[in-house]
Amino acid sequence: MIAYIARRLLILPIILFGVSMLIFSMIMMLGPYQRLSTYINDPAQLKGAEDIDQLVSKYGLNDPWYEQYGRWIGGVLKGDFGWSESAGAPVTKAIADRFPATLELALLSLVPVIFGGIILGVLSAVHHNKALDHTIRIFAVIGWSFPSFVFGLIVLMIFYGVLGWLPPGRLSNWATEIVRSADFVSYTGMYILDGILNFNFSIVLDAIRHLIAPVITISILWWAFILRITRSNMLETLKKDYIRTARAKGLADNIVVYKHAVRNALIPVVTVAGQMVLGLAGGLVIVESIFNIRGLGQFMANAAQQLDYPGVLGGALYFGFLLILINLFVDVSYAVIDPRIRLE
Repeated sequence: MIAYIARRLLILPIILFGVSMLIFSMIMMLGPYQRLSTYINDPAQLKGAEDIDQLVSKYGLNDPWYEQYGRWIGGVLKGDFGWSESAGAPVTKAIADRFPATLELALLSLVPVIFGGIILGVLSAVHHNKALDHTIRIFAVIGWSFPSFVFGLIVLMIFYGVLGWLPPGRLSNWATEIVRSADFVSYTGMYILDGILNFNFSIVLDAIRHLIAPVITISILWWAFILRITRSNMLETLKKDYIRTARAKGLADNIVVYKHAVRNALIPVVTVAGQMVLGLAGGLVIVESIFNIRGLGQFMANAAQQLDYPGVLGGALYFGFLLILINLFVDVSYAVIDPRIRLE
């Protein structure tokens, strides 16, 4: 397994190179004057076409694409991903500043989505065509059919607009002042964990209160999807010959289901869960926009809207790196769940 992991990590630079080439080629389809907007803060300062042409020449936007790519990739190898105009900061700093918010939201969403979806999926399959199964399936269909932006707006309207319980953002104003003060040490950028490490539990509670609504919005869609995948695979697994043999030997139903059936039914679920983790860690544009969370999804959306191609390229490399690591984790999980699988 170690050799397999090492081989997968060795191809990481090749895949990232391919991702960067693909995104860079798409950006090069824009004209030099369109890409020039990235470098101009105030268009009113331009006096005429001569100024524009001088800037195009200054930044090499008329050079052959391979020269422009070479300059950019040369900076990347030195750790310089360029300047993000949409964030007003270097790309690396923009991603680093926004990653903790997305990671915190993703980690809190994983628990109810994965464990809740798997547990309810197993219960639904075990009680096939009974009242519990029908009830769970109805809620799963409702959750899967609800668009996340609609559900998010409803949650925001009810729990913040009407009841005032769950505000948007990451922290209240008073909590933000504490976090930015010299007495509060930011270890990770994740306010819940930092609040615990600083023994300031008022910050922890306030951060949790702000995250409940986005976590519910994310969970309702993915929870329903994981549940449906788990249920269908459990139903198929429970019909296998080895399950019938185990029951014929007189094994207790709980042992048959949770020791023999569940592990074999989880392999497709792990695949889906891996893709879900990628989406969560990459940032959810809709959820972060609705609840005003300054995360990676919001950053990528702003970069694309403002033609901030250093930000888009930096974000694309981040997603490529994340995709490889998560796929590697999923492959290793296969061998852990099912010992018959060998990674070579």
